[in-house]
Amino acid sequence: MGRVSQAQAQENRRRVVETASRLFREQGTHVSVADLMKEAGLTHGGFYKQFASKEALIDEATAHAFAELTRRRTTGLERHAGQRGSARRALIEAYLSVEHRDDLADGCPAAALATDMARGLSAQEAGRVYSEGVADFADSLSTEDEDGLTRLCTMVGALVLSRATKGSPLSEEILSAARAALTEAD
Repeated sequence: MGRVSQAQAQENRRRVVETASRLFREQGTHVSVADLMKEAGLTHGGFYKQFASKEALIDEATAHAFAELTRRRTTGLERHAGQRGSARRALIEAYLSVEHRDDLADGCPAAALATDMARGLSAQEAGRVYSEGVADFADSLSTEDEDGLTRLCTMVGALVLSRATKGSPLSEEILSAARAALTEAD
């Protein structure tokens, strides 16, 4: 088999990072390199041509996940041109929805990766990226009266608890209660 072009190598790397970003949010960072590469449609052997280590991929995938989150928030702001309160409310309602609860792979990296960070990844570059992403997300939820951190804690906590209780009536009650608490003030 011949060598791949530089353009193909870049495309393969992009595909691995995107796949890892989704799988890590869905299943955690313990996903094996072999399973990850299979999901990306590439061979296991090609991994180390692209990445120095799995930790390096975790760093990149974490950054990718938070960049996606920022793009979605920016798109929401653009849809509510000049109406930050309306954009914030729409974000809270979408975040605390059954659809978001059920979409782990494309869901919030703050909620999905929290346990992995707490179990040791916070010492890596991924931890720095995670902390900055959480701070940026909190800032986007701020108002003139609040820094946004309380809103973010409520949102992430509610999402995690709702996912953990999925299948019981409590799951949707958690989402509804948090949504009501956060949107009635706006």
